[in-house]
Amino acid sequence: MADVPNLPDNPQDDIEAYVGLAQQDAEEQARGRGWTTVRSLPPGAIITMEYLAGRLNFEVKDGTVHRTWQG
Repeated sequence: MADVPNLPDNPQDDIEAYVGLAQQDAEEQARGRGWTTVRSLPPGAIITMEYLAGRLNFEVKDGTVHRTWQG
């Protein structure tokens, strides 16, 4: 079995606090808090599930963040 690499830490942030924010405001706030990659997706988007440290994902509907998750 291969060793698990040392992944960088994600920013210390309450990611649920982004829910309800406008997409642009949420993206700007996330970058300002240290997230290196911010990805906004429509509901039901088909995405790959690889984990990327420092990435914050938003599910956006009608310009508003409805769900967030790391990686």
